[in-house]
Amino acid sequence: MPTTRKESLIFGGMMCFGMVLVMTMYNFYLHNAFSSLTLTQGIMDFLLGFAVAFLLDCFLVGPYAKKAALKITGKTAKPLYKVLAISTCMVIGMASLMSVYGLITSSIAEGIRWNSILGDYIRILGMNFIVALPLQMIVMGPLVRFIFGNYVKR
Repeated sequence: MPTTRKESLIFGGMMCFGMVLVMTMYNFYLHNAFSSLTLTQGIMDFLLGFAVAFLLDCFLVGPYAKKAALKITGKTAKPLYKVLAISTCMVIGMASLMSVYGLITSSIAEGIRWNSILGDYIRILGMNFIVALPLQMIVMGPLVRFIFGNYVKR
């Protein structure tokens, strides 16, 4: 796990890169966008999503998720519980806010439907959360911690 601000930025960047890459592909699949997007459009969509996610991670969700997770696990000495709590809080915060981002970008592309904004948001959040939580817990979290611990932290 990162111990300095520089390490936190590297770790967060690695985590955001992996999560945004997979979630972007997942959302392209959900919207049948692979056949209609050009490679350049796909890359630009990924880069914009990555920039938004990285800023949210660094300045909003990350600090609050860590505070909340450490309050929840304050009495335990087991690092695994702290890691799982931080990961869960991060997914809740990031999925919630990145779903707003998804709602905004889809509204720009398809037009705003004022009568169904809340319903659309809940649908987007649910569809993102059911993939983001297992992706974080089973794939990206362990993978990024392994890479970070073995190649970056050294």
